[in-house]
Amino acid sequence: MSTKRTSTTTPAAESAAQPLRLTVFGTGYLGATHAVAMAELGFDVIGVDVDQAKVDALAAGKVPFFEPGLPELLEKNLQTGRLRFTTDAASAVAGADVHFVCVGTPQQRTSHAANLAFVEAATSVIAQNLTQDAVIVGKSTVPVGTAARLRELVAGLVPAGVQAELIWNPEFLREGKAVDDTLHPDRIVLGGASAKAEAVMRAVYAGPIAEGSPVVVTDLPTAELVKVSANAFLATKISFINAIAGVCEAAGADVTVLADALGHDSRIGRQFLDAGLGFGGGCLPKDIRALMHRANELGAHRAGALLQQVDEINMGQRERVVDMALEACGGSVLNKRVGVLGAAFKPLTDDVRDSPALNVAAALHLRGAQVTVYDPEAGDTARRAFPTLGYGVSVEEAVEECDVLLVLTEWDQFVGADPQRLAALARTPRVIDARGKLAAAEWRAAGWEFTGLGRLAA
Repeated sequence: MSTKRTSTTTPAAESAAQPLRLTVFGTGYLGATHAVAMAELGFDVIGVDVDQAKVDALAAGKVPFFEPGLPELLEKNLQTGRLRFTTDAASAVAGADVHFVCVGTPQQRTSHAANLAFVEAATSVIAQNLTQDAVIVGKSTVPVGTAARLRELVAGLVPAGVQAELIWNPEFLREGKAVDDTLHPDRIVLGGASAKAEAVMRAVYAGPIAEGSPVVVTDLPTAELVKVSANAFLATKISFINAIAGVCEAAGADVTVLADALGHDSRIGRQFLDAGLGFGGGCLPKDIRALMHRANELGAHRAGALLQQVDEINMGQRERVVDMALEACGGSVLNKRVGVLGAAFKPLTDDVRDSPALNVAAALHLRGAQVTVYDPEAGDTARRAFPTLGYGVSVEEAVEECDVLLVLTEWDQFVGADPQRLAALARTPRVIDARGKLAAAEWRAAGWEFTGLGRLAA
């Protein structure tokens, strides 16, 4: 059974003879952020990766992705000497006390199941190279049951005379807010930890715990399920309001006002109730599909069926926005100029993995539209992923001479743009607000033909 324990005092780290030394395996989005944050909390940290170019970039103070606040903390902690990066796993593991596994778990190419090859490889390398007793901490998002299997793997690989305990400590990072989420987490989950391992982890997270971050101590399966269940719930909430948006359109109601009214109910809340293009990115889509796959494996078919519907509703929103663009252009976008504001799957990131915005832009391009995409941070990553699309360097360039404008990522500069000034640039001032963030009355007053998902017609 899960138990919840909270602490507002600095834990048993005070009894340690010397500061804990940490390694972080994997220096992608999760790993790089975690390594920097752990150094910021005062630990000596070595980030380990098999990609020499990634290691060299981080060692030079360059973050290979956009995340507010991370470059400054990276540079600061490199200068203090508390943080370094290497491809030499053996030397990094030797002498360290806690080893975090932060590698990716992408979806398998042939199914919805998670690919655990990177997690297994990192865990094996750590176990084989241990020179002293240590705690191996899984942070990667994995299917339930993975940690128990990894424990067996570790037991067969650790050198004689060395004790290693594998526990699970899931991550809850939000892109765009990852630094704050790591330094000031809203909860710390420890799965499968003995009293000794729990004391070590309370020492690692002494700062956040002292600030009031609650610690949830539980078993391995529960810890593995927390992250994917949280993502599944958020995805379900998004798909729910998008399904209701369809009802609003049919009934002549306004989903934004409806969502505001629902949000006043403390049991529901307003967050993630914005009807629109739906969710994307590197976590929610793959995580709900992996959970769907695992639930069906375990015979929990109701959960699998629910998540299937959530996924279908979400993907249907992209098709709906494409249809709205076609309708706005008289049934065809062939040789029409389409302006697209947004490429990242959400604001405050340059992540375009499974981006609904780029999915819609590419679909219109395939139908013969002349598409110009602008995103303040994701232009380069979008160009690498979809090189056949056109890209602008400003909002104005995307809007210029467009037959229809699509707002597909809710960056502040798009939401706060001057509709009067932009109307003068468009060939035909038509706008589709696919994120439900524009002030419809202001855009209509400025001369725009305005449509949105679940929004009242003019």
